[in-house]
Amino acid sequence: MTKYTYTEKKIHNAEYRTHVRPELLDEICEQILRKMIVEKKYRDTSYTARQLAQDIGTNVRYISAAVNLRFGMNYPELVGGYRVREAAALLADRRHVGKTMGQIAQECGFSSRQSFYATFYKTYGKTPKEYQASYLVRTADKVKADKEKQKRKLKVDN
Repeated sequence: MTKYTYTEKKIHNAEYRTHVRPELLDEICEQILRKMIVEKKYRDTSYTARQLAQDIGTNVRYISAAVNLRFGMNYPELVGGYRVREAAALLADRRHVGKTMGQIAQECGFSSRQSFYATFYKTYGKTPKEYQASYLVRTADKVKADKEKQKRKLKVDN
């Protein structure tokens, strides 16, 4: 039994996807990536595919086709992927240790703590707290090993 329940992805063969020119799909994908990576629109909990389509001057079907054909997922999965990767980076950063999971979820664009936990668990196979704890322990062990290595080197040099 899994810790969090989520539905498996259903594959739909939408006919309209095959009618979009490949050059147009490439252009739309570039604009989507600019919106997600450069402008970090995924942080906005209410940023929808419709808003993205308006921002880049196309329609929702083209957004859907581009994301599905080029990235192999749907729009919510794409946005969730950016959110969960940013959350993992924040959890691994010691500067964010004092933040609650709700604060991190909100900062990354998740609408609720529950959706954050479910998406994170689906992606990494552990809860955000477990991930943070394991990452910080590994980091602390590495720092400790590096210090011991430096001490040994100093003894050899003297």
